Amino acid sequence: MSIKAADVAKLRKATGAGMMDCKKALTEAEGDFNRAVQVIRERGQAIANKRADREATEGAVIAKVSEDKKTGAIIALNCETDFVAKNADFVALAHKICDLALANMPADLDALLALNFDGKTLKEAVIGQSGITGEKMEVAFYDKVSAEFIQPYIHMGNKLATLIGFNQADVAEVVAKDVAMQTAAMAPVAIDKSDVAESIIAEELAIGKEKARQEGKPEEMLDKIAQGRLSKFFKESTLLQQVCVKDNKISIADMLNSASAGLTVTDMKRYALK
Repeated sequence: MSIKAADVAKLRKATGAGMMDCKKALTEAEGDFNRAVQVIRERGQAIANKRADREATEGAVIAKVSEDKKTGAIIALNCETDFVAKNADFVALAHKICDLALANMPADLDALLALNFDGKTLKEAVIGQSGITGEKMEVAFYDKVSAEFIQPYIHMGNKLATLIGFNQADVAEVVAKDVAMQTAAMAPVAIDKSDVAESIIAEELAIGKEKARQEGKPEEMLDKIAQGRLSKFFKESTLLQQVCVKDNKISIADMLNSASAGLTVTDMKRYALK
């Protein structure tokens, strides 16, 4: 049957699918527009099922904050190839998903995927996009922050993003951005040593003790040496104790306190594509 160009254009606008895909869908649906939309959605699901075991390790990580800078959201939309990850439509979709997260602040990733997104659930919409790109796509990560002031940072290329929450409002932009960029560059495991999981502490102590033993240190000195190495771990791996990248004479905690008495970090989120 003859498929009108206007119908192809209408379907393309409604679904975002390519021109030829829209023409094929309309042909298969014998000109029925609603059925053609369903055909494209089914194609997306079929591609998603077919590629379910593929690794989606490329993508875009986006972090955003509310206008009052008191709530923030960070998401990762993954795909299979860097080619798709750099596509303007893909990046725009990632931004729309982060906007949706920020507007609703769902409890977790499952709740985010269940939200309405252009008339369907976000999960269904992302599956539909698989039909357009021909690649496995998934929202791989979501988290949120609430604080007196939140600073977002997205690293060039959208491969890494951070959200930093502070205990005071109106933090100087240069200070907030420095901390967000420090977190991106140095990948701290926690805000402060008191936030480090006991399992990590136990593992670091065991590693430090065994390393000292292999170095031939006296058995009675192993615990003390391990504690010293744990202190070094805290200094290197917790945000507030890390040396400031921009000024290696002070720690992040000292830098914040000098900027504003009592200023500190209350929440920290960081996500990078693997």
